Amino acid sequence: MSVQERKQRERAERERLILATARELAEQQGWDAVTTRRLAERIEYSQPVLYSHFRGKREIIGAVALEGAAELAAAVRAAASGASGPRERVAALARAYLDFAEHNPAVYDALFQLDGGLAYAQEDTPEPLKDAFAALLESLAEAAGDGVHPGLFTEVFWAALHGLATLTRAGRLLPEDAGPRVELLVDRLVTV
Repeated sequence: MSVQERKQRERAERERLILATARELAEQQGWDAVTTRRLAERIEYSQPVLYSHFRGKREIIGAVALEGAAELAAAVRAAASGASGPRERVAALARAYLDFAEHNPAVYDALFQLDGGLAYAQEDTPEPLKDAFAALLESLAEAAGDGVHPGLFTEVFWAALHGLATLTRAGRLLPEDAGPRVELLVDRLVTV
């Protein structure tokens, strides 16, 4: 292995460590606890080393969001692939989405609540974000119904899931009613 390859590998490992530590700290104490000073202390590198990877917290949030988008896409696809029929796929997708939001609150916030400097719903939207939407669209397109644009249906269904996830996390909805909510959402919106 050349010196340059070794340095690139070490740089990638440091970057993974920074992101893993940021996620861990955010999941434990919230994103307000994630500062470059605290990250530098936890990973045992100087702040200039951290800044050589990310210009600041905003870029770290963006990088966590991109990782989270890939994880969400994988979770949704895995859930949908195990279901038979359009209604079952949509219900499985909804449960996987809500489970992801519940079990990864800091990542979910990085994706949908915080400013990570990422473009959404634009030409320059990063590929992991486009792929996460595509994962939803794959299962929801056939459930859109006649005369309904699949992308628009996916946006509305996604917005409903986001609302459920956000209101449940905020304690505005009873968690024990999550299952009936998914069933109602699928029954009312899925026409196939």
